[in-house]
Amino acid sequence: MENTSVFLSNVWHDLKQENKEHFSFIPFLLLLCTISMPLGINNVFLGIFLFSVLFKFKTFKFQYSLLVVSALFLLMAISYFWSIDAKATLKAIPKEIGLLLIPMCFMIMKPFTKEQRQKIIKYYSYAIVLYVVFYLIKAIVRFLMTGDTNVFFYHELVTKEVNAIHVSVYVSIAFFYFFIKEIKSKLETSFALLLFVFVFLLSSKNIIIVFILLVLIEFFFFSKSGHKMRLRNLIVLGLIVSSFLFIGKIKDRFKAEFQSNTEKSISHTVLDIDKSLEGINVLSIKEAWTNEKFSPNDFFPGTAFRVYQARMFLELFQEESVFWKGYGLNASYKKLEEKAIQYDVFRGNESQEGYQTKNFHNQYIQNFAELGVFGFLILIILIALNLKNATKNKDFVQIAFAILMISLFLTESFLWRQRGVMFFTLFFCLFNSKEYLPLKKM
Repeated sequence: MENTSVFLSNVWHDLKQENKEHFSFIPFLLLLCTISMPLGINNVFLGIFLFSVLFKFKTFKFQYSLLVVSALFLLMAISYFWSIDAKATLKAIPKEIGLLLIPMCFMIMKPFTKEQRQKIIKYYSYAIVLYVVFYLIKAIVRFLMTGDTNVFFYHELVTKEVNAIHVSVYVSIAFFYFFIKEIKSKLETSFALLLFVFVFLLSSKNIIIVFILLVLIEFFFFSKSGHKMRLRNLIVLGLIVSSFLFIGKIKDRFKAEFQSNTEKSISHTVLDIDKSLEGINVLSIKEAWTNEKFSPNDFFPGTAFRVYQARMFLELFQEESVFWKGYGLNASYKKLEEKAIQYDVFRGNESQEGYQTKNFHNQYIQNFAELGVFGFLILIILIALNLKNATKNKDFVQIAFAILMISLFLTESFLWRQRGVMFFTLFFCLFNSKEYLPLKKM
């Protein structure tokens, strides 16, 4: 207990000291650490961060990489004027405001030093550990009450609103902070192991594959001990990773994408299915791409649904003039609903939403469909700049962030969610903003 008190006292002293050096240090950290909390709380801390920046405002310094982020927001806002659903576009603009405000703040505030950025990552990672402990305690309590092991996996673990796939990315960044430390305390090693396991419990297939790849890249190409690794150790590591992939619920989530018409795959569809219904058909990836007609009894697993959505985009792209301007921010639902009627997919009932209410679940397609080729190119420029600066800086946490974003954008319309906007923009600006170089003395 005394050690904990001393630790918290040191943390508080360090935070106060950093905030004396940079008035926006604590506000920025709190904004970053509350992304998983209710949106209202995160909005309050966004306001506090803005106030802290404006309170110390002295000058404005253009940073082209950050202007690209704001350019994406401006294109979103301008799309109102040609949107096929102006009401939906207008409603969506406020949740994207972070793309404008956060880069502007970074261009007018005193820049964070390299050491301050490292401390922000450090305290963010400790905050994520607290979230993970909270989610696990909550799951254990629910398990003791219900006996249902599903509470330890996927959306059941963190709630569908917060989104297990998104949380996988939040946790991955924190994991790599602890993982890449050359000298770790026993507590830090325990935290790294806890976060490692939690990523697998969240059961996001895409993130798990990229996560494993990043772990191997860091170990073999960045760590000092990597070149000393023997074949025996590599085999042991492979067996450990394989054991995670092929046990219980995690194995089922991987297998479900390659099965159809099976009871196991029914529980892994995009929509929750009433298993008492008769005649249910769970579609394969091939069926999602080739079927000329579906039925309300056809249901899509995650990957098959994304393949179906990509197919709908290609058809819309061929049928209509989408290339230059797109349909407008958040306005593609009308077209997806028309396609849902044409193909007779499940469109919901009194208790369940239908597939036509889902977005493209692919950021690249989402940008192209709603903002046209310029929205797509802005996104490509952003991820290219992020990856270029990450490799240039040789900062593995930034490299992990860059690669995770590239991968996540393939399966999620991450920037069409307020939490996604905040997470991407805060980390992008933190990693890609430039420090002001001190003047050399003559």
